[in-house]
Amino acid sequence: MTRAARFLTSACFVSIPALAQTWSGYLVDAKCFGAMERNTSPTNTLRDVNTDREAEVRYCRPTRKTTSFAVVDFNGQSFTLDPAGNTKAAALAHNRIFHVTVTGQMQKRTLQVDSISPAK
Repeated sequence: MTRAARFLTSACFVSIPALAQTWSGYLVDAKCFGAMERNTSPTNTLRDVNTDREAEVRYCRPTRKTTSFAVVDFNGQSFTLDPAGNTKAAALAHNRIFHVTVTGQMQKRTLQVDSISPAK
């Protein structure tokens, strides 16, 4: 294969855009949920076993004043939303919709939100 052909082949793979993914879970106040996750004893080695995630999710339900949101999936993993996602999530939170489906791309632990809608 010539050098030009290899370059064109690699350029095609590099230019393929990242595909959007979908996550489902509960919409929570990111600051509240983060504080709940950090609120643990340093000697507690069984953190995940002893955690009542459902209670944390209920306690950290977003209110009309919430500006920073996260999605907690059914495995207990949490992902913060980007600023555009926070704006979209605020509209759902005002309508008291807490179980959502988010479509977008993951960058580190932040979801770059394309769309957010009530889960079915």
